[in-house]
Parts: sequence; structure tokens; C-alpha cells
Amino acid sequence: MDNRGESRVSESIERILLDKETIQNRIRELGSQITQDYAGKRLHLIAILKGASIFHADIVRSIALEISFDFIAVGSYGKLTQSSGEVRILKDLDESPEGKDVLLVEDIVDTGLTLHYLVRTLKERHPKSLKIASLLSKPARRKIDVPVDYIGFEIPDEFVVGYGLDYDQRYRNLPDIRILRLKT
Repeated sequence: MDNRGESRVSESIERILLDKETIQNRIRELGSQITQDYAGKRLHLIAILKGASIFHADIVRSIALEISFDFIAVGSYGKLTQSSGEVRILKDLDESPEGKDVLLVEDIVDTGLTLHYLVRTLKERHPKSLKIASLLSKPARRKIDVPVDYIGFEIPDEFVVGYGLDYDQRYRNLPDIRILRLKT
């Protein structure tokens, strides 16, 4: 404990879970499937900041359709490694999704609480359709079942960083997804 009564936490990268080539190959597959599913339509992607920003950038380049996109930021983790369960919008959309075919782009579905909140909030704004694409899914941690239409990878119950995912705003720039071990 330091003089403020807080425990010191150090961390280490244990190993690479998904390398950058594996991630990029799967994103191309997802982009192809999304292109096929939305053929002849204009798709509006909404990325959940900050974590999904890198996945979003890559997935939009893999979709061969006319698209538009927007961003929304929510908070439920702060400096914690588990969701607090309280979700709030930190940055709202710049334009209404009303009447649009919307694809919500998420980095990881963990408890499902954040995604459940966003889906409910977005449905109140009357999109023509609403589907979800998530790079990662961690089913072992699910508290609320949220149907995800496009999943990149199902992963074990490990704390992961890289490719947009962070711990205390660090590690987002890693090109792959790695398991982070926290030591108290």
C-alpha cells in the first residue's frame, strides 16, 4: 500500500492470444459477409469509442458497399478491469440513426451490459435495422445475453489488451491481442 491507502498494481503481457495476421484475415471474412448481407443497401456503422476504433477502421475498409459512419462513446469500466455495471454516454452520435440500416461496431462483448444499454438506446432512435459486429466475444463473462450478428473471435475469460483494447488507457496501439496479467 502506498501512503494514500491504494494498492500498487503492476502488470505484464503474458502472451499473444491473436496475432495481427489472424485478426486481419478474420476481418476480411467479416467484411465479405457484411457486404453480402447488405448488398444493394447503404450501411451506417456506429463505432463504440475508444476500444472499437481500430477494428472499425479496418472493417469499414473491408466492406464493399456505400457506407457512412458515426461514433459514440460510453463508460462503464474507468480504471477497473471489470465493468461497474453502470453505463453512461460520454459522447453521443453526431447524426440520427433514424431510418438507417445500422451496424454497431464493438471491440469486445464481455458482460453484455454496455451493449444491452446501447442497443436499447439506439432502438429508441428508430433505425431501419440494427445489427452488431464485435471483434471479440467472451461468453464466460456474460450477464445479459445480447445477440451479436458478426463475431470475429470467441475468447477465454482472460483480460486482453491491444488492437484498441486497453488497460488504464495503455496498450491500445499493440498490433495484436495479448493477455495481460495483473499483479497486486
